[in-house]
Amino acid sequence: MARIKKGDQVIVIAGKDKGKTGRVLKVMPDVDRVVVEGVQRVTKHVKAGQTAQGARTGGIETVEAPIHISNVMPIDPKTKKRTRVGFRVEEGVRPNGRKRTVRVRYAKKSGEDL
Repeated sequence: MARIKKGDQVIVIAGKDKGKTGRVLKVMPDVDRVVVEGVQRVTKHVKAGQTAQGARTGGIETVEAPIHISNVMPIDPKTKKRTRVGFRVEEGVRPNGRKRTVRVRYAKKSGEDL
């Protein structure tokens, strides 16, 4: 199970954007990188093209680039500070009455579920 998932609120702990917070937009587990909203913004030159209505597109855009997953930490929902992630196994009951074990991510600082 992943420690950081899409939609998590994280804080950057290293690099030029250290201290910034944002939501995870994309996780790339094969290269150990994440894209965080408002972090690691780079300018990208887009080639001019045409849309179906005939309007021209292109120019210089600012987009978020991937950042290494070790440079971000989740934010604790209770204390609003960075925290490590733990896992615990809970018993759940399905609608048909069968029991099921579920792994739940939680914040080590406060014990709140992530």
